[in-house]
Amino acid sequence: MRAIFVVLDGLGDKGIGELGGRTPLQAAETPNMDFIAASGATGLYHSTQQGIAMPSEMAHFIMFGYEMAEFPGRGYIEALGHGIPVAEGEVAFLARFLHVEPSGGGFVLVDEKIRVDPKEMNALAGSVSPWSADGLEMELFPTGGNGGIAVVRGGASVEVTDSNPIFEGRPIMEVQRLQGAADPCRASRTSDFLNAYALKSHELLSRNPINLRRVATGEIPLNLVAMQRPGCFRHLAPFAEKWGMKALCIASGAIYRGLCAMLGMEVDRVGDSGDWGADLLGRLKKAYASRDHDFVYVHSKGPDEAAHTGDPMEKKRVIESLDRAMGWAASHILADEEVLLVLTSDHSTASTGTMIHSGESVPIVMAGKYARKDAVRSFNEVDCAGGALGMMRGHEIMYMILNLTDRGKLQGLMDSPFNQPFFPGPYRILRRRS
Repeated sequence: MRAIFVVLDGLGDKGIGELGGRTPLQAAETPNMDFIAASGATGLYHSTQQGIAMPSEMAHFIMFGYEMAEFPGRGYIEALGHGIPVAEGEVAFLARFLHVEPSGGGFVLVDEKIRVDPKEMNALAGSVSPWSADGLEMELFPTGGNGGIAVVRGGASVEVTDSNPIFEGRPIMEVQRLQGAADPCRASRTSDFLNAYALKSHELLSRNPINLRRVATGEIPLNLVAMQRPGCFRHLAPFAEKWGMKALCIASGAIYRGLCAMLGMEVDRVGDSGDWGADLLGRLKKAYASRDHDFVYVHSKGPDEAAHTGDPMEKKRVIESLDRAMGWAASHILADEEVLLVLTSDHSTASTGTMIHSGESVPIVMAGKYARKDAVRSFNEVDCAGGALGMMRGHEIMYMILNLTDRGKLQGLMDSPFNQPFFPGPYRILRRRS
């Protein structure tokens, strides 16, 4: 039996006043998700603890059954997703070209997301990269829009803070070493390097002909490079070795492709067309056709992107579009007794307020021939709280997938040298003596 694991990114939300205290998911017309909910066991899920706002990459890392202590950092994951090589010992940062203005002895962030032609972006990056100081060297790789990946070589540390404040109107932050850094000298050297680079980037970009022209024509200049979310290579057990399932990832975002590739999954690099429902439908059909995989992860960024517009009604419309796509899953995947269908989200993304993500739990349903069927008839953050799965956290999601695909191992049985959670494990046959 195999599993199709559908993650609708940022599906959960806060109660919205204009929706009578309901979430966009509660307010949306979702007959197909409701049908799936009525066909299996429902509950709520949080990758850590309720109230903690999780980023997608960390939530997925935990959902796939890994420990936060093993987490390599988003910069490294996103670099992999973009095909940017990061060797062992190197550190990758998310880099963003910002528009800043002098303020109070420092700089204030004026524009964080700026439209820029890719050719201009490449030229701007080339004017501030590569750069070296104190034995460290940085190379910048533009990845789209005004963003990029900065790879630092020569013994950099990940134990440093961010410089990008993200929120406009806030000051650019000085990079500092983390409290309790394992190697404080290395971390201090890295923070000094990044601070010097930020100041140098402002100096170089401010007089760059591209920015001078942009100012003259009323366009927004990109005049400082800020960093955040460093990451580096970590030795991790491959997903197939950890869970005994050959896995496929069907996702468009660089962080999801990078994360799955890092865990040894096969990756289908699909794209986004702008029609979230049509994209999800195509991914569901691919997932169902991938019969040589035991675990197929299907991702849609639609709800998260809609929530970030700050318009709850837009999020409601996107959810309804995705529900139409889930109609195909309801009519085709649910009918196959050899498939466990799991539908959930990685985190909540509030479509009101100032938080980037929010910490509420998200609904989950597991539907298949071994799943219990509870009395829940609506797929949302409130109704699913009364489901048979209860409140699920962390790695429980993977253990239940093993359980409901009839792959789980009775604890205490040891058919291999390591205590794997699936059965049978990688045992050896006792050979007869000749």
